[in-house]
Amino acid sequence: MEACAPADRWARSRSLLERARRSLAGGVSSPFRAKFPVPLYFADASGSRMTDVDGNRYIDYTLAWGPLILGHRHPALVEALRRQADRPHILGAQHELEYEVAEKIQELVPCAERVAFTSSGSEAVQLALRLARAATGRSLILKFEGHYHGWMDSVLISHHPRADEVGPLEKPHAVLESRGQVANVVENVLVAPWNRLEIVERLFAERGREIAAVILEPVLCNSGCLLPLPGYLEGLRRLTESHGALLIFDEIITGFRMALGGAQGHYGVTPDLATFGKALGGGPPLSAVAGRREIMELMFTGGVAFGGTFNGNPISLACARATLTELERDGGAALARANRTGQKLMEGIRESARRHGVPLQVCGFGAAFALHFTARSELRDYRDTLEDDRERLATFLLRALEHGVYALPDGRMYVSAVHTEQDVADTLEAVDKVLGSLRD
Repeated sequence: MEACAPADRWARSRSLLERARRSLAGGVSSPFRAKFPVPLYFADASGSRMTDVDGNRYIDYTLAWGPLILGHRHPALVEALRRQADRPHILGAQHELEYEVAEKIQELVPCAERVAFTSSGSEAVQLALRLARAATGRSLILKFEGHYHGWMDSVLISHHPRADEVGPLEKPHAVLESRGQVANVVENVLVAPWNRLEIVERLFAERGREIAAVILEPVLCNSGCLLPLPGYLEGLRRLTESHGALLIFDEIITGFRMALGGAQGHYGVTPDLATFGKALGGGPPLSAVAGRREIMELMFTGGVAFGGTFNGNPISLACARATLTELERDGGAALARANRTGQKLMEGIRESARRHGVPLQVCGFGAAFALHFTARSELRDYRDTLEDDRERLATFLLRALEHGVYALPDGRMYVSAVHTEQDVADTLEAVDKVLGSLRD
């Protein structure tokens, strides 16, 4: 993992960013990418490795914020793109890839009696919520602190509230996350802390007749990769069923990453609706809603409006077919390998932290986990993560980047099916050096 001299390490990226700022708002296409030490510009990537415009090489644990479950430029996806390039790129009409990919999702995902395609996860969530409200005739959506369901007004609530904003644990505040949001959206949302079933039970006892659905990330990937406590998902399933509400799993991250059937397949809890994205397409933009037939068909029989020029895009679906075929091959060997590789990496990081006396929690599952610099012995919900040492995390990530390890700014690390034993060894060597420099 050779790199340029530290003083010049990202000189060309900095220069290109200055140029981009003269045309792109903020110089980047997503504000989430405007992070330290500089938004990097990349020249090439293959498999699990990337090279930036300054010639620095990295082991990639961002995977484009999640989609690249097969890594960069996987031969199956390259071939799918090559074939589709000679065919129509968009039709605005029906084609065979639509039902072929939908049928594959039906085979793999427990809740998928019917499927609808969108281009982004934010769109998929909006459709799922609209369907839930139409199906139940109710307005309230119950969501959880720290859970991210897209950037649209109706759900960008209590994603990352500050400690002074969250309110009492028993009755959390619904916190808007952006200037420009319409303030009255909070009237349609209830907020609860994650992993505390007794509080959800109380909310249903008080307002169950008004709740259309409970939406959640079945693993809290967007706020530290916190796993559900044993029995928690089952408890939510029982509550929603007993009160006539729907259960929605936001599997944009866990889908086709935690298991072939997503978190619902892994945990054996089947929601009424689920959203998918990221790994589904293997790279090109693609998301989907899957769920019970009678709910999904409300778009055609129940007056639920939905549309999109790019829905069912042939290029994205060609890559989705190739991705799902690769993931399913040999009984799901590729995904199992990704999770084994990631688990080994998680264990190695924990051991290095123990050896150097650095308080560090590594939370999540093999193919998606996060680092928490904290003295806490257990992280249960979003509020627990508010005690994380963010400055130490930022220092770790910067020094890891200097050693050729590229992770997301919040400490998340995604592992693909093409990360190797050598990647793990190189990463743990770099992490050990960095943690050694952080010891108290």
